[in-house]
Amino acid sequence: MLDLAGIWTLSDESGAYRLPCALPGDGISALQAAGLIPEPYRGRNEYGLRWIAARDWTAQRTFQHDGGDADLVVEGLDTVAEVRLNGALVLEAANAFRRWRVPVAGHVRAGRNEIEIAFRSSLREGAARQKAQPFFVPWHDGNSPLANGNMLRKPQCDFGWDWNIALAPFGVWGAIRLEPAGPRIDDVVVVQTHSEDRVEVTLTVHATGEEITANLCDVTAKARVENGVARLSLTIREPLLWWPAGLGPQVLHDLTLTSGAISKTLRIGLRALDLISEPDPAGRSFGFRVNGQMCFARGANWIPADALHGRITPEAVRDLLQSAVLANMNMIRVWGGGRYEPDWFYEICDELGLMVWQDFMFACNLYPSTPDFLAEVAAEVRDVVGRINHHACLALWCGDNELIGALTWFEASRKDRDRYLVSYDRLNRTVETALQAVLPGANWWPSSPSPGPLAFGDAWHDDSAGDMHFWSVWHEGRDFDHYRDVKPRFCSEFGFQSYPSMNVIRGFAEPEDLNIASPVMESHQKNAGGNARIAETMFRLFRFPVDFQSFVYLSQIQQGLAIKTAVTQWRSLKPHCMGTLFWQLNDTWPVCSWSSLDHGGGWKLLHHMAKAFFAPVVVTAIPRQGEIALLAVNDTGAQVALQIAATAVSMAGVMRPLGRWQSDVGNDRAVEIAVLAADALAADEVLAFTWQQPDAPPQGDVFAPRPWKTYDLPDPALSHRIDRTGSGWSITATTEAPAFFLAVEADQPGRFSRNAVALFPGYPARIDFTPAADGPAPGFALRHLHAATYGAF
Repeated sequence: MLDLAGIWTLSDESGAYRLPCALPGDGISALQAAGLIPEPYRGRNEYGLRWIAARDWTAQRTFQHDGGDADLVVEGLDTVAEVRLNGALVLEAANAFRRWRVPVAGHVRAGRNEIEIAFRSSLREGAARQKAQPFFVPWHDGNSPLANGNMLRKPQCDFGWDWNIALAPFGVWGAIRLEPAGPRIDDVVVVQTHSEDRVEVTLTVHATGEEITANLCDVTAKARVENGVARLSLTIREPLLWWPAGLGPQVLHDLTLTSGAISKTLRIGLRALDLISEPDPAGRSFGFRVNGQMCFARGANWIPADALHGRITPEAVRDLLQSAVLANMNMIRVWGGGRYEPDWFYEICDELGLMVWQDFMFACNLYPSTPDFLAEVAAEVRDVVGRINHHACLALWCGDNELIGALTWFEASRKDRDRYLVSYDRLNRTVETALQAVLPGANWWPSSPSPGPLAFGDAWHDDSAGDMHFWSVWHEGRDFDHYRDVKPRFCSEFGFQSYPSMNVIRGFAEPEDLNIASPVMESHQKNAGGNARIAETMFRLFRFPVDFQSFVYLSQIQQGLAIKTAVTQWRSLKPHCMGTLFWQLNDTWPVCSWSSLDHGGGWKLLHHMAKAFFAPVVVTAIPRQGEIALLAVNDTGAQVALQIAATAVSMAGVMRPLGRWQSDVGNDRAVEIAVLAADALAADEVLAFTWQQPDAPPQGDVFAPRPWKTYDLPDPALSHRIDRTGSGWSITATTEAPAFFLAVEADQPGRFSRNAVALFPGYPARIDFTPAADGPAPGFALRHLHAATYGAF
């Protein structure tokens, strides 16, 4: 095998640019690394760099070879490209999501060879393909300022999104190499059938050898390769099972396949993972059953780890996914406007116990249904499913993101709905047919959101069936309590924006830009009206912040309160509701967005709050007409015994006990613990409550029945002590009056043990900080609600 990864030479069609370019990598990152363009993410530089996507570019390199028969293998060729070997055209490609393998015997020669990749402008190619359509196919220009991305099989967010930069990068995502021609083992399709004490593992192995031997858990089987396929079955008795995070261990077994001198090893988790969606009196259920146990899905939506794929590393992605698990998530949804992730991504999810809801890559636009486009889609689906199907983490294959809703978003489709609905159905059936051809019986869901198979209703407002996207609070400017007005069966998208953290903002903005209305800050807000919506909501909830830093802090607090309101309300509906995946986990670049993790992996305050409200065992306060109910939710694998206490706390810090209770809480449904009359709290009091399991530290929460701006917060006279610990630093804070949403910020990268905590007199709070790297002592800043709105730090 000859690896062609490394430094290539990149040039543009005009001859003005010639520079080194790392492949795998992208051309924009190469231009920046060569000093030929400024950092794309800083200031307003994006707008001066869109010319790059309007040009053709060529990458070239030479290599030495022995001249033997070989196959050229390219993965993630982005996007419309021709590959020439020693001047001969060997590959024409137009799908960034596929793997390409082409025989190059007769083109590769002994000694020096030259390979060239011509990348065509995605903007020109998209326009040409749109012009060739039998009828106009609309795209969402509110998301994508670069037009016609829906014509190309390329990440749709590359053309811009309401959280993404619009640069339409090009390059190679994955491997590029020459492999000797000969026997090989390709994709392996794994199907598991579980019974009481065993699992039957059926393998469909695509290979070019004569015989395949498979070994799994010391069980061996052999089969002949016929017409490129070997079919084997192995029975594993008393298997050690794989579980999602929080329900059990993530046991992975080596599946080893051999054929003569070649071998291939996959890591396999043995589990039964089923989508349960059935008609019921409320409509249609939606949830996941793992190894016989219903599992409430707690998590978030995943978008590409960076807008420029050349900047994505497995180490950084692992950190993001590890942060999801640390915040008590057990599922992520790989959203349909990004990309199918590389193999190592799913391997990390297997290891961490993160179930993956996998969208196919169609989002928020309408798409062609011409025979050539559908043939390309079918090949893409077969390729992707063959590549990743064996991973234990994969819970669901979903046809697209919001294409049913998109039928109503464009004038063309509203005027001629039948035409566009039939066109969509052809695309959706192509995806489903190709999936089932590779993986019969796969967990399939036609679209997100969707009420169910062949249902084309409004799953943004109908909460009775299937999965729901609930955006009324953000896009319609409704109060957070509007989350309590719906009862979703599974909410796979909902969100509220905040500003990125100050250390991230300082990375793209100058001091003079630190104003929400500055051109730089507005260029890092891609959702129309987003900054105004953040500010207007803040005015409803809080007394207005005293400075820009306090505005950023409060934006993250209110984001956390929004998502907490939704999640705790819907978890209290278990088992009617069986999943909440908020929008979104991560960012592609530094931007105002719905993410809980900053670009670079730092935790926003929402992520700290999610660690609490996504805890497997939680007690939540649910306001009802004239009362406040305390409900307990248990997502573990067994019943738990809880001791619960409720206290009224005044703004001066006076505590008044309201009651104590004990309860055994099963894991099949939320349990009502107590009901308090709304007038149990005086006008200046909030509800503080705690719960504790045997041999575990107590947990607690605070519920304010009115907007925080209506409470007169005294200066809490906060004091703190900083101590060096073995791995970092600890900050211990004390107060003379309640300090709400106490948050600590550091002037260097690292991880806090918790943040945005409520602090009461007589109850010191310790927050630990672990720096990302060794270095000088960090500086810390403490923020809390009184300081942010009254100005006393």
